[in-house]
Formats: sequence, structure tokens, C-alpha cells
Amino acid sequence: MKILCIADQIDPLVYTDTIKSRYKNVDLILSAGDLPFDYLDFVVSSLNRPLLFVFGNHHLEQYEFYRTKAPGLGSAAAAGLTHVGSSVCSEGGLLIAGLGGSMRYNRGSNQFTEGQMLFEMWKLFPRLLFNRIVRGRWLDILLTHAAPQGIHDKADPCHRGFKCFLWFMRAFKPRYLIHGHIHLYDLADKRTTTYKKTTVINAYSQYLITLEGTLGNTIEKTP
Repeated sequence: MKILCIADQIDPLVYTDTIKSRYKNVDLILSAGDLPFDYLDFVVSSLNRPLLFVFGNHHLEQYEFYRTKAPGLGSAAAAGLTHVGSSVCSEGGLLIAGLGGSMRYNRGSNQFTEGQMLFEMWKLFPRLLFNRIVRGRWLDILLTHAAPQGIHDKADPCHRGFKCFLWFMRAFKPRYLIHGHIHLYDLADKRTTTYKKTTVINAYSQYLITLEGTLGNTIEKTP
């Protein structure tokens, strides 16, 4: 199974007529935020694969609409785009949860204090418990916009990571935490880190994950 992860930047390797041949084997697309909807629509319509997304702290024109809707509902859902912010879903055999937004820095939309993000996190617990009882595991992927505290984050207020994400990884042991928000000006910079049993991936621009079967742990970088 191949997962195309995108975030923050319109990547010229993705936004091109060759997208169908370059990513023909992709099964699922995950967007970690801060991308315009016309770009997401291009990706999902070109690849004809489901796309799950969370909002970041930019490109929030439709944020209020999606925030008040149940997961999967909204004008873009029919086109294959599914908002998973503050919710849990199953896609392609994977259990995926989403927590969008950034650390609060200027009182803008989709910004949270540490306590507010913890509250958003607890909204996931009933479905996580259901997964544990019925599926035998809590979660496979946590899709976020912000990074965890101390992993890929920055010191400034906007780009600080959430400490509660560290607790979440210890408690619910997702195979992956995929985030955006942290721009990589040198694409040779480190973008994967292992924390406990979770691989944390910075999806800035684009990143390709290859899973053996459904829940393998092989990670490949797109050439």
C-alpha cells in the first residue's frame, strides 16, 4: 500500500500533467494542512484515490463550514475529499485520526492552546476505544498539522509543537504521526523521527510512504 502525504507547499512534482504516471500506484492521499482546495481537488481528481485532510493555520476559507459538519460531509466530500479533523475514520484497512491546527499565536482561526488541543484529542477517545475493542488496536495513523513538542518543531510561538501529542503517541501507539507546518528549506533535512513505537513524518511538500500489506513499516522517499 502506498500513501502520498502532502502539506504546506504546492509541489511541482505533484502539480503537473505527469502526476498520473508518477503516482499511479498510490492508494491513499493524506493532506496535513495549509494547502488550497483547488490543489487538493487537482490531486484527488487526477489520481482518483481517496484524500483525507486536516486544516492548518492558513487556507481556511472553508474551515468554518467543515468545522460544523460531521466527518466526510460537505461540498468537497463528493469529489473524494474527506475532512478528518477531530475525528477517527477507517480507510483502506487503516485506522486514521486527525487533529488540525497550530499552536495559538495570534488568536486566529484553528489555533489552540495546549489545553484546547488536549480537549480536541479527548473527542477521539470513544472511537479509539471502539477500535481497540473491535479491531484490537487503537489507531494506525494520526494526521496533524502541527508537530509534536521537541520533534521537528521550532522555538517561535507559531511553530512550537504540542506536548500532548507526545502523550498521545505513548498512550495509543499509532504506527505513524504525519504532520506538516514545519517548512523544509533544505529537503535533505531530517524529516522522519522515531518516538517510542511511532514514526513521526514531516510531510512538507510531498512524501511517499510504502506499507507492506496494510500495516508494514517500510518508508520510502519519493525519487
